[in-house]
Amino acid sequence: MPDSLARAHALLAEHPLMDGHNDLPWEVRVQAGYDFERLDIAKRVASTVTDLPRLRAGGVGGQFWSVFVPSSLQGDAAVTATLEQIDGVHHMIRSYAAELALARTAADIDVARSQGRIASLLGAEGGHSIGCSLATLRGLHVLGVRYLTLTHNDNVPWADSATDVPAVGGLTAFGREVVRELNRIGMMVDLSHVAASTMRQAIEVSAAPVIFSHSSARAVCDSPRNVPDDVLETLRDNGGVCMVTFVPDFVSPATAEWRVQAVAAAAERGVDAKDWVAFHRFATEYRREHPKPEATIADVVAHLEHVREVAGIDHVGIGGDYDGTDTYPVGLEDVSGYPRLVAALVERRWSDADLAQLVRGNTIRVMRDVEAVARDLQETRRPSLRTIAELDG
Repeated sequence: MPDSLARAHALLAEHPLMDGHNDLPWEVRVQAGYDFERLDIAKRVASTVTDLPRLRAGGVGGQFWSVFVPSSLQGDAAVTATLEQIDGVHHMIRSYAAELALARTAADIDVARSQGRIASLLGAEGGHSIGCSLATLRGLHVLGVRYLTLTHNDNVPWADSATDVPAVGGLTAFGREVVRELNRIGMMVDLSHVAASTMRQAIEVSAAPVIFSHSSARAVCDSPRNVPDDVLETLRDNGGVCMVTFVPDFVSPATAEWRVQAVAAAAERGVDAKDWVAFHRFATEYRREHPKPEATIADVVAHLEHVREVAGIDHVGIGGDYDGTDTYPVGLEDVSGYPRLVAALVERRWSDADLAQLVRGNTIRVMRDVEAVARDLQETRRPSLRTIAELDG
């Protein structure tokens, strides 16, 4: 392990890792109201698993910060909270300008690296954040958001979620228009959290590569949050990337089964598992008498290798979901753990070229491709003025 860990650190120094999803902004909102004097991430923070020293130790060179708001918020309330989250991330980047650099494009990521700073990108986690408005979607893009996860735990009026009762059979006509407008403005279509039917239809509609910002392989762990093999095969043809997550409930079959039991127990107490905040609180209490099985680095490796086998090495990445769940695999307890994962892959005989694609190259390539598609579409297509009332009735 010492030799493989040294090799991992060397590889990450040459190819700083791009991670697809981190929920630190929500934690800063809850814990400190976006006050970085109260929660100073320049030093190790006990109440989060993300801070600047540990990002550096983890070899992170680029991070998509999720501007998540719970899907229990709807309409104007969701949009307002999302804008507050976006403002919070911009405030964070300004507050730590020596360490963080706002990145809107793939080229900006390269500039940040040349400056020795961590490229900071924004992703909106859930279609409820646009309030069924394409103009709001465009506004988020102007503010720097570079992917939209089509749903979170609840359906939106135009797309089905993986963890809700199917309502529209995937995407409605307005949902397909959202995908087309995402393509036109150059914002990535993120299919984490969505139903398999939504995944398939969105890939069919999209003229640009799509992403899964934090999802794993359903064949390895049978969770609705994971990606079926047929979708991984389609992802290969689409040119997209599946960023494998570290959430134990989605990577370990034993932990996934524990979650099924926890969801049932929560329902008996009147707690809806789709309510991220309420279920997180319930699960913390539930674990005291029902210990949660531990996931391991080997579990994550199994997902990475399955995605590589089915979709191909060009289509696998990493989306840890740090500060977005309650437990993490042993050895990956915080953002400093990435080198241990890379070391495990070194021991599995992954080549340096394949590792470079996994940790950085694939995500940046998808960004460049999405930007190129947007440039082409903007020459022939005007901003869509269609409304959900017009398209879905």
